[in-house]
Amino acid sequence: MNIQTQRWLMNRRRLLRGAGVTLALPFLEMMRPLRAGAADAVLQARRSVFIYLPNGVNTKDYQILDAGEGYRLSQPLQSLEKHRAVITPLSGLHHPHGLGNHHNCSKIWLTGGKLGQTDRNSISVDQLMAQVTAPITRYASLEISNQGQSLAWNADGIQLPALSSPGVAFREMFEDPKGGIASQRRGYQRRGSILDAVIEEADSLSRQLGHEDRGRLEQYLTAVREVEVRTERSDKWLDTPRPTLDPKDQAHLNREVSLEMLGDYLRTIYDLIVLAFQTDMTRVATFSTGEEGKGPAVPEIGVRQDRHSLSHHNGNPDLLRQLAESDAFNVAQFGYFLDRLGAVEDAGGPLLDTTMALYGSGMAYGHSHGNASLPLILAGGARLGLRHGRHVDFNAALKDFQGYDKHPGIYHKPVNEKALVSNLLLTMAQKMGLEMDAFGDSKGTLAEVEA
Repeated sequence: MNIQTQRWLMNRRRLLRGAGVTLALPFLEMMRPLRAGAADAVLQARRSVFIYLPNGVNTKDYQILDAGEGYRLSQPLQSLEKHRAVITPLSGLHHPHGLGNHHNCSKIWLTGGKLGQTDRNSISVDQLMAQVTAPITRYASLEISNQGQSLAWNADGIQLPALSSPGVAFREMFEDPKGGIASQRRGYQRRGSILDAVIEEADSLSRQLGHEDRGRLEQYLTAVREVEVRTERSDKWLDTPRPTLDPKDQAHLNREVSLEMLGDYLRTIYDLIVLAFQTDMTRVATFSTGEEGKGPAVPEIGVRQDRHSLSHHNGNPDLLRQLAESDAFNVAQFGYFLDRLGAVEDAGGPLLDTTMALYGSGMAYGHSHGNASLPLILAGGARLGLRHGRHVDFNAALKDFQGYDKHPGIYHKPVNEKALVSNLLLTMAQKMGLEMDAFGDSKGTLAEVEA
């Protein structure tokens, strides 16, 4: 083997394929070039964050009527005017399996999957990305949900737990363990011994079981092995000091925030994600700003009903007004997040340029569960190969369409059957360094957002 030629290098983006599953290989030493350094593509920072708004939007007020570069932002999106150069509003994308699916649409938002009776899912795109970035960062990914509904699903189709408290998330990421490193390591070693014993006994038990029971046991062991991997990973990082933070950041983030002040809560979570990216604690994050069957109210602006109730407005003008106000408020907080990403310097430019942010919902028109034209905004990632500055509208073929149910702008049937959310997720996955030609039910990449 002539090592100097580096012809032996395995492509770090190589995927394992089989039985309908796509799985990215972990980072292996044989994937690292001989002169790997800070400029190595393996180590270059590529980040992605996915932010979910539950229950759709007030489609009549939200929809953008103009396609292309000269588009005018609708009223709920006005706060993003200063970000026009770094955002792409998207109209007309859909998940085929999400059509008519109400409270489960958030569960397939990042998977493009089809939930069955067992509620099992496909792997979400964020977790595919995390398989590439995990060897570099202390935490493989960050999952946050203010009402407990995580957006992330592992390779076995199991929903990952999410943190809801910004204070808890901050302490877990940025504070040393109580009792010191030695105590923490002993705890990890005890846990590892227990897991080893569980796996050994389960392997012995498996030989005595029938086919179906072996399948159930293997599913259980998958979860056990994931805990084992996380334990080993945490143990290895114990000797790496956490970053030293500004006391003001600590005071701001290490606290409990009530949803009664939704703006403060959202901005605190956004600040936490920015800090996690800035310090390279993780490069992948998901944030669900509300559960599909609930969705937080916005008491500070006088919107006291939850988003789920407002979405079932039955054409009531007062409820529609409040939903539009909630939409505008939530979008403005996303604008704050873009401000923060743009203000923090990364190597060679703002953090926003190396961070792709997808904001939106798995539903469009909550009243009748219409989700054939999802409200989505893609932002950032200029140095990763994204281009912005225009409204990409896959509904443009029906420019004069007046909708169904006597409500303009409501698409119950996709205008373009090939305009799939999975196309966008595949595009983002490739920009994160995953060499794959399909994801979920994708038909190809979304050339409209590529530089």
